[in-house]
Amino acid sequence: MNIFVADEQSEPVDVAAIRELVAAVLRAEGCPPQTEVSVILVGDEEMAGYNRRFLDRSGPTDVISLPIEELRPGQPPGAASNGGPPPMLGDVILSPAYIRRQADELGETFEDEIALMVVHGVLHLLGYEHDSAEEAEMMEKREAEILHSVGRRRR
Repeated sequence: MNIFVADEQSEPVDVAAIRELVAAVLRAEGCPPQTEVSVILVGDEEMAGYNRRFLDRSGPTDVISLPIEELRPGQPPGAASNGGPPPMLGDVILSPAYIRRQADELGETFEDEIALMVVHGVLHLLGYEHDSAEEAEMMEKREAEILHSVGRRRR
């Protein structure tokens, strides 16, 4: 798996753990080994800008996913063939400061909350959504399964 993590903020985070978690999600979803994902860690101000630009919402948020392709849950991209480019899923943008505040408000550990946001963001790249109750249930179940497999829990 090709996972690029850009840490552009000041909150202490375990970048290696984030990279490993993204790889675990990709493996669990059956993505080919050359799959690429970018994770960008930003501060609240920059996240608010992304939130406004991409989702037309004000203020910072925990995670934004920017998929390159429109995929369906359980149907990962195919492997690159004939020397073509590897499958690039897109970007997951996280605000660790926002996630830390959210974890405190919910009585969760920062590690569990950021793990949930990483898994949530990558699953969005893979076509999971939560627009309907049925979609949300499917996504939450998958999040819980993946988090459990890496020793984390879903709130």
